[in-house]
Amino acid sequence: MEVEITSENFENYKNGDLPLVMDLWATWCGPCRMVSPIMSELAKDYDGKVVIGKCNVEDNDDIAMQFGVRNIPTVLFFKGGQLVDKFVGAAAKEKYAEKIDALL
Repeated sequence: MEVEITSENFENYKNGDLPLVMDLWATWCGPCRMVSPIMSELAKDYDGKVVIGKCNVEDNDDIAMQFGVRNIPTVLFFKGGQLVDKFVGAAAKEKYAEKIDALL
């Protein structure tokens, strides 16, 4: 499942029953635009196993600040409400899948 993460719903998704993979991005970021379709594919591949969320840092800068995000794209991996992994920069789908598999 792919969802939009906002300051209002972040805690619910972070503390939900499924692990959360959150892509922090911005509209002006070229590498973010490369990662976006990969996250959409992963959301389909892992439907029912993890929640894939996209968080626009321009609209939700408090989330980015909370986790010290200075570069985008940054993908944060949560399990049981805790941050367990982080990946900064664009990568191939397989790299993200490897990190998601580690959550399961």
